[in-house]
Amino acid sequence: MGYPLSYKSVSLKRCRAVGLQLSYIAFIMLLTGCSNNDVSDLKQFISTVKARPKGLIEKLPEIKTIEPFIFKPDGQRDPFKPLEQPEPIENTGIDTGSGLKPDFTRRKEELEAFPLDGLKMVGTVDMNSKLWGLVKAGDNTIHRVQAGNYLGKNFGKILRISTDRIEIMEILPDKPGTWREQQTSLVLVE
Repeated sequence: MGYPLSYKSVSLKRCRAVGLQLSYIAFIMLLTGCSNNDVSDLKQFISTVKARPKGLIEKLPEIKTIEPFIFKPDGQRDPFKPLEQPEPIENTGIDTGSGLKPDFTRRKEELEAFPLDGLKMVGTVDMNSKLWGLVKAGDNTIHRVQAGNYLGKNFGKILRISTDRIEIMEILPDKPGTWREQQTSLVLVE
């Protein structure tokens, strides 16, 4: 009579496990038989490297001390705020008669968006026997202007352009409802 089916399956599993263990042991024995205890070449390389002359290590650079800057804003303008320019007074409806006043109906030119101290004359161009001025705006754009163009926030009109300056006539608010003219110029920046 034979063994029950469950006994045969347990015995088969045990045989497989023992066989696997024996194969591991045989593999390890093979590996230990292949080992070589001769490390003379490695020792020779190490002694060669140690025998080389040792290099000098450069000194670290001296650390320079920098004196910190302390910003004392007493009596100085805030550098993070734009320069304040007096805004031209818009037409208040007060009629001054036939006196001096800016033309509020005129379409503003591009350079009238910048204050006059934010504009720089950077050169001139002679085209067809006519001298044009080159003006650099606050946004680093260079504009070509001629006599009759407007620039600045105070209705500045270009009177004359020479090789070293642009002469301008501004119209500034004076008393309420009155205006006055003031002549100024942009000088060539080198």
